Amino acid sequence: MTYTVLPPLSLYIHVPWCVRKCPYCDFNSHAQQGNLPEQAYIQALLNDLVLEKEAANNRPIQSIFIGGGTPSLLSAKIFEQLLNGISQQLNLASDIEITLEANPGTAEQQKFADYFKLGINRLSIGIQSFHSTQLQALGRIHSAQEAIKAAEMAHQAGFTRLNLDLMHGLPEQTPEQALADLKQAIALQPDHLSWYQLTIEPNTAYWSHPPTLPEDEDLWQIQEQGQTLLAAQGFNQYEVSAYAKTPNARAKHNLNYWTFGDFIGIGAGAHGKITRPDKTIYRNWKTRTPKDYLNPDKTFQAGQRSLTINELPIEFMMNALRLKEGVPTSSLTERTFLNLADISKACQQAQNAGLLANMDERILATPKGFLFLNNLLEYFLD
Repeated sequence: MTYTVLPPLSLYIHVPWCVRKCPYCDFNSHAQQGNLPEQAYIQALLNDLVLEKEAANNRPIQSIFIGGGTPSLLSAKIFEQLLNGISQQLNLASDIEITLEANPGTAEQQKFADYFKLGINRLSIGIQSFHSTQLQALGRIHSAQEAIKAAEMAHQAGFTRLNLDLMHGLPEQTPEQALADLKQAIALQPDHLSWYQLTIEPNTAYWSHPPTLPEDEDLWQIQEQGQTLLAAQGFNQYEVSAYAKTPNARAKHNLNYWTFGDFIGIGAGAHGKITRPDKTIYRNWKTRTPKDYLNPDKTFQAGQRSLTINELPIEFMMNALRLKEGVPTSSLTERTFLNLADISKACQQAQNAGLLANMDERILATPKGFLFLNNLLEYFLD
């Protein structure tokens, strides 16, 4: 017996180059050296998609996210070729959301306007801070004024869907500086904010040489006061680090991740998650280095594996429980083919600890569970 109602499908496209690698970044990004091989990379992406499109099973693509790296290093002309090639291979939803990540240090007014004309209808600008001390510590190439100008240029180019990416808990950052950053971001009138605490990740320069970070008491003050400010300014927190002005401003692409939808990943280091009609769910990942990805003698795919039945509870919960409103109880079966009975013991233990709400209608963390999400997720580990 096959399962014919497959999850919604998105497309992730990875552009692996940056002007330089930031010390906190654990994404697959590589410092630009000389001219970028734009044409060769776009052709590789489209060739990669040829091998992936069967996984779509005729589903329309609900969203496209072009991330990195710094995708705004590439020209609008190149993205035109890419989007035209994608539309020839895949069925795109009429209300598709197409997001492009940009950094202020690579922002140009004409480039933003050209992106918008192509149908890219959402821009996500990586600002991180408006204070020069923190920007320098983070290895960012832009100034505070360039960050402000980039947001203004996005509005002028026609983008009504605008996300600003901002971090707090930065090296030697005071609560006053963190709140000032947030106020400045709000003043730029985005419809969405990604606001999250800096974490030190393995395989980064910060991991090898940790910076001095704020004390826990200051971090808690930043979090409490920041969320109060965001709520007062009409930004609704719908996910751990995501705040939207309206329901329509919520990131459709990220919501598909958090509700355990499917996504095709193309590009160096991209990841994908696909559900097959035979009820198997697999993840795959692409070769990481641009050099290997562009080598015609090497395959795009670096690996693939099916998720086991024991992995599915944590895979589902670690996404769904990030959402403040949770997900419908029925989505567990729809997205994993598990029943509530399969995870009843873990759910009961989490409920007894006051971390998981009653699941009559929704799978939802309690306010305490949302605050201590890692503790909640431990109940669903195999």
